[in-house]
Amino acid sequence: MEQILLKTENLSKSFSSGGVLQHVLKNIDLELYQGDFTVIMGASGAGKSTLLYALSGMDTPSLGKITFGDKVISDYSQDELAVFRREHCGFVFQQIYLLEGMSVMDNVLAAGLLVNQDKKALLEKARALFDAVGISGETQKKFPAQISGGEAQRAGIVRALINRPEILFADEPTGALNSQTGLDVLDTLTAFHEQGQSVVMVTHDMRSARRGNRILYLKDGVILGECGLGKYRHGDRARHEKLAAFLSEMGW
Repeated sequence: MEQILLKTENLSKSFSSGGVLQHVLKNIDLELYQGDFTVIMGASGAGKSTLLYALSGMDTPSLGKITFGDKVISDYSQDELAVFRREHCGFVFQQIYLLEGMSVMDNVLAAGLLVNQDKKALLEKARALFDAVGISGETQKKFPAQISGGEAQRAGIVRALINRPEILFADEPTGALNSQTGLDVLDTLTAFHEQGQSVVMVTHDMRSARRGNRILYLKDGVILGECGLGKYRHGDRARHEKLAAFLSEMGW
């Protein structure tokens, strides 16, 4: 039986814009499972990023309940949510937020030291993660401005994983990268998922979406449909065709 990692009940989010209430998420009931690579798709403005931010505790819902394990995080204060994110979540964004005044390695260590004060153990873990994503020791010493976009995004993944989060949240992680560099980043995410990492990714890119085993399609703030793709295999044409048929049915 699959283990539920995170659950929402009647999750809703509204914003006031020009005196008009905009309902971005509408009564979403959702279960995320341990070890899944869940992809959230939908047209621009469907509420994809808003849903990801609510699920990760980066934003609070207007209504509804979010449960992580036995913790109702939708009841948390902002300070409690900050601790929750730091201890249980990793984040990779389209925009790569590495601190320019610190080396690539120090960017990762700074994130790790917020949770783990054993710097020696942390350094060993960081080196192992950098090895896993193919970033050399020499590159680890460089500043963000001295490395490529692909290297920076892979370093961002290392930073996101340094505290061994239960869930890695990714918001359009290949959106600012060229085709080959984006493929390298997808390979990195896939490799960590195959090792057991739970991933939730927002994307509008079908190539990226194929990496997931579970696809959710969001439209006008509700989950319109879901598609199961099973384990990712490179070059699986049937997988591509199944996803294409699902997206066509959803009106994508």
